[in-house]
Amino acid sequence: MDQKIDYSKRAFAYYPTDAIVVSRYVDGKWTAPEVTDNFNLTLNCFAGVFHYAPSCFEGLKAYRGCDGRIRLFRPLENAKRMIRSAAYIDMEAPSEELFMEACMLCVKANIDYLPPYESGASLYLRPTLFGMNPQLGINSPKDVMFVVMSSGVGTYGGGKLLTPTNAVISRNYDRAATHGSGGYKLGANYAQSLHAYNLAHKMGYRELLFLDTATHSRIEEFGSSNFFAIKDGAYITPDSTSVLPSITNMSLRELAPEFGLRVERRVIPVEELASVDEAGSCGTAVVINPLYRIDDKKRLEDTDVVRSFNIGTPEKCGRFSEMLYHRMVGIQKGLEEDTYNWCVFVD
Repeated sequence: MDQKIDYSKRAFAYYPTDAIVVSRYVDGKWTAPEVTDNFNLTLNCFAGVFHYAPSCFEGLKAYRGCDGRIRLFRPLENAKRMIRSAAYIDMEAPSEELFMEACMLCVKANIDYLPPYESGASLYLRPTLFGMNPQLGINSPKDVMFVVMSSGVGTYGGGKLLTPTNAVISRNYDRAATHGSGGYKLGANYAQSLHAYNLAHKMGYRELLFLDTATHSRIEEFGSSNFFAIKDGAYITPDSTSVLPSITNMSLRELAPEFGLRVERRVIPVEELASVDEAGSCGTAVVINPLYRIDDKKRLEDTDVVRSFNIGTPEKCGRFSEMLYHRMVGIQKGLEEDTYNWCVFVD
């Protein structure tokens, strides 16, 4: 490994590390997690993951704190969410204990790639679970593989932190059906949004905001993260079973009262964007990405914008978004007291 890596210039992308951690569920039991430097997994071409997409994943980060200690942020919540996602497709999932053990092993095996505190970067962990037994026919897998991998990453998109960006609303492409799988972190949900996301990026938009599939009148979430806004002293975010329950969003809701904000999980009509004080996306990779404009079109491919919702300015992040961001990052990096006991230390 090059010890002179400048993590401050890295984007949120794949960078090689030394090892992954693998465990398999075969014949009704899990194997002990194995640390290996072989990143090439061997699977039968009839493995269910290639045909019916029985797969789910998680994303969390390891941080090197200002005190030199290494922290994982709320990893038990990731373990619970993976178990929930796997249950939705009737696939065996690792226990909370196995999930935590594998994540710890992965951090320790790749400790040389954990960015220094001063860089502002982190070691991103990607626990992944998928069906591996050969099969024909639409059935849940009986054998599964659990893999934890990592990558030393910089800021999401490689840009300056808390720099407001733009977004566009998707009306003719949906992310998840009203009674579908959107509330679970399945790989198939992200495949569903790829074409629309590519279109949005080609047209110069950083984010793509999806609406409910039933009426296309209510805000759901971005393709990569949850939606939140600040309005009249309240932190508001959609309440919908087809929105992924973001651990970052959950944490921001718990922090919001510290700054005198009420928390409202409710239906948010698109038209309400005209009256919000701040808006942004939130998730593990970005924490908070503030928005200054959201365009609305009849079709994503159209060059004509029907209306634009201008929120703040492109030069400055909103006051509450900035305070929430620094409070959360402060906890993650040991700068502020973790009064919620969210962090788990890697010894």
